[in-house]
Amino acid sequence: MKDKPVIYWDTSAIISVLFKDAHSQEAWSCSRQEGIHLLSSLAIAETYAVINRIDRERILPEILINAALEAFEQGPWHSINMNPDNKQIKILGRKWPLRGADLWHLAMTCTLRESLPEIRILTFDQRLLIAARGEELHI
Repeated sequence: MKDKPVIYWDTSAIISVLFKDAHSQEAWSCSRQEGIHLLSSLAIAETYAVINRIDRERILPEILINAALEAFEQGPWHSINMNPDNKQIKILGRKWPLRGADLWHLAMTCTLRESLPEIRILTFDQRLLIAARGEELHI
């Protein structure tokens, strides 16, 4: 896998692909890169929660919700069903002031780095971005 980039996507990056925001252009560019694009079960759950909240609150018309769901389900991502190492969570939790889900995403990326040293995380969350850079994981 050394010849292809391995990108772990957090929820903020996925949402930027699905809905236009300040980071959409960068997210779209990354989604088109050849490589391995990984989603955790947490990112999948968070993404569906965001889409369904937008739908419930009627923030966008149904046709755009359906388009977002289709884009999400047909995106370049491969889902992984594993958990971050508890030791990583403990160490990173002391080191970085992150919310729980963001700490989980960072620890998941660090855990995956043990077998995929080329892995990087794509995030637009500022606190997670700072921590990812500190761990030398940011794209």
